[in-house]
Amino acid sequence: MSYSNDKRTVMTLDAGGTNFVFSAIQGNKEILAPITKKASPDDLEKCLTTIKKGFHEISAQLKDVPVAISFAFPGPADYEHGIIGDLPNFPCFRGGVALGPMLEAEFGIPVFINNDGSLFAYGEALAGCLPEINKQLESAGNPKRFKNLLGITLGTGFGGGAVVNKELLIGDNGTGGDVWVFRNKKIPDCIIEESVSIRAIQRVYGEFSGDLRKLSPEDIFYIAEGKIEGDQEAAVASFKELGEMAGDTIAQANTILDGIVVIGGGLIGAAKYILPAIITELNGNLSILTGEHFPRSQAKAYDLSNKDQLAQFLNSKAKDIPIPGTSKSIPYTAEKLTGIMVSKLGASKAISLGAYAFALHQIDS
Repeated sequence: MSYSNDKRTVMTLDAGGTNFVFSAIQGNKEILAPITKKASPDDLEKCLTTIKKGFHEISAQLKDVPVAISFAFPGPADYEHGIIGDLPNFPCFRGGVALGPMLEAEFGIPVFINNDGSLFAYGEALAGCLPEINKQLESAGNPKRFKNLLGITLGTGFGGGAVVNKELLIGDNGTGGDVWVFRNKKIPDCIIEESVSIRAIQRVYGEFSGDLRKLSPEDIFYIAEGKIEGDQEAAVASFKELGEMAGDTIAQANTILDGIVVIGGGLIGAAKYILPAIITELNGNLSILTGEHFPRSQAKAYDLSNKDQLAQFLNSKAKDIPIPGTSKSIPYTAEKLTGIMVSKLGASKAISLGAYAFALHQIDS
């Protein structure tokens, strides 16, 4: 399923707590210069007026009538019915606001709203890493193909989404693919997001270093790189711990999903420290009461940003084994495997492409 040559246009919105960025996509490409407007998260009337005005300004620039509006908006929400709930960053929406129905009434076209983690995963599955890795497998002469994907975003929070057989997993309550509320490996009474987020990096670096400065994750990364003053060992360790904690959740989620994992978001700039820790966690062992050890993930994880590991992944081909009592043979893949990839699209573009594809898929269905 690809919409790269589709001529239909979908209007989109990147909804942040500070700014709303409006645009339009056709054939998997942004076709207009984005329009940015202040979000006004404390004033409902002003916020809704801004959203309508932004889409009207985009619509006025389009040559063709858009077929839908589709975008990510923070939850909690009843995404199926377009109702936004009590948002910490948008206090004006508390009590529930029927944002989708309002826009449908205003523009007379279908409106689709989803979680950003879900749309990130969907964009990567249809137009990002999933087709890319399958193409590489084909070029390597490997018959293995992937249809399932777990998308993870590392930033202000810990986002996630899942695609099963190239279909976005919504779930019966609209929370399919959510990972931020998994149990925290290090602090079992807390959610995992307390250890996988911007605030986690800041907290853990402070705990390891005793440095009381208010540092951004970028500052801590530069400390890890030795480019600015600080505790370099503590900075590196803070990113490694985030990778370990994220890896624990990824291992649990992907045990159910069994697919490729793609990671994006603002913290992925520190992937050189985070990814090895994720891989170590995924390829670790768990024991049974007799003392025997088993891999915690049935599928061995490869870091596909590492050239050597990518080569091993691509060349892990099946071998032919004989069919007893016949002269025939059959391919047998003994090793189960998964790959961890860093988004090349970037979270924002993947979310936009996911929103575009989801709208067209829903219309076509």
